[in-house]
Amino acid sequence: MQNTVNSDLSDDKVRPPQLRITWAEFGQTESALWRAENGTPPPKRVVIAEDTLTADAAYHLACEGTALLWRGDFQNAKQMLQAMARRCDAKAMYAARKSPSGATNQPMDAFNLHRQAQSQRARILAMLLIPFAADCTILLRRAPDVKLACVSAWGQADMASVVSLRELLGIIGAYEWRRKGVEVAALQARIYPHYGVFAPIRGEYVELVATAQLPDPIPTLVFDIGTGTGVLAAVLAKRGIQKIIATELDPRALACARDNIERLKLNDRIEIIEANLFPGAEYGGAALIVCNPPWLPARPSSPIERAIYDPDCGMLRGFLQGLAMRLTENGEGWLILSDLAEHLGLRSRETLLNWIAVAGLKVEGRIDVRPHHPRVFDVADILHNARSKEVTSLWRLRAK
Repeated sequence: MQNTVNSDLSDDKVRPPQLRITWAEFGQTESALWRAENGTPPPKRVVIAEDTLTADAAYHLACEGTALLWRGDFQNAKQMLQAMARRCDAKAMYAARKSPSGATNQPMDAFNLHRQAQSQRARILAMLLIPFAADCTILLRRAPDVKLACVSAWGQADMASVVSLRELLGIIGAYEWRRKGVEVAALQARIYPHYGVFAPIRGEYVELVATAQLPDPIPTLVFDIGTGTGVLAAVLAKRGIQKIIATELDPRALACARDNIERLKLNDRIEIIEANLFPGAEYGGAALIVCNPPWLPARPSSPIERAIYDPDCGMLRGFLQGLAMRLTENGEGWLILSDLAEHLGLRSRETLLNWIAVAGLKVEGRIDVRPHHPRVFDVADILHNARSKEVTSLWRLRAK
């Protein structure tokens, strides 16, 4: 493990607005910095919780909107969170069984029920809180040293803070992804996702970009729209593209992509710029423009979910609407998109084809691949029927 972390979070745009959480303890009002990646406000009701608290009592308090600031043993706090999660899941299963007959036979109903259960579960589990000292030390017995993980997510800290245990465990897990990296076969190298940036663990979309036939002649300039970790830009560079402009709007993803491109020693061929969709007009057009937008039209509940959920298909529609005017003559746009939304009844194939046509584009071809992530095979998943039919496609688009 590395002994130091170079914080790349000095830019205030990365950090949510600073709010404070207050609570009563030993007859005094205390406060600390409130940390919540998704920007949720601090809970208004906070009680002190220790190891003697039962899981049933903790669950009921959390359901009522009362947060539990843990003062007991850290390992016991983790067990408490697991016990609360089991109660959430049991309640969700009971609600699904009691739903009106046939309600979950409709894919959209199943999806909405799933999202509602996820939201309620996240809200309840976020009520178990962990206190931190100003130096990112957890102020609990048997607590692990998580300073490096927290600094990688928050930047250098200088004041006491409080964060939900659920979010802290996410930070610790994300730090392990960042430390170890994700092996990408097409690169024969690793990509290192940062906290809050979607990891390239669904390899089918990378495989499509790595194997699809490049336009002839091979483009000298390519745009990668919404680069995320930078993985697709890196794959294109490995395929021989000499100049790639990769755009990203999210500050964490910008830092992540720049870090990965530097690790891969591709700085001379890939330029990462901050932009909403397409680069500025000064970059002109490109013979190949690639985009892998979020695939489900729904509202994300956390920053990392923006890689999956896109309200009203905003990024997808923006890419299609701007593509024709940014392609050079005979250029191609590669849209990499899962059709899960179609199987869930959230967007039809006809709607997608209409957006393509209205944008002045035509479909030159399509390459399909079946995803192979574990959830495809999870028959207990409420969305299994839709996931089992999912196909990820690379749509080859040209201007009419």
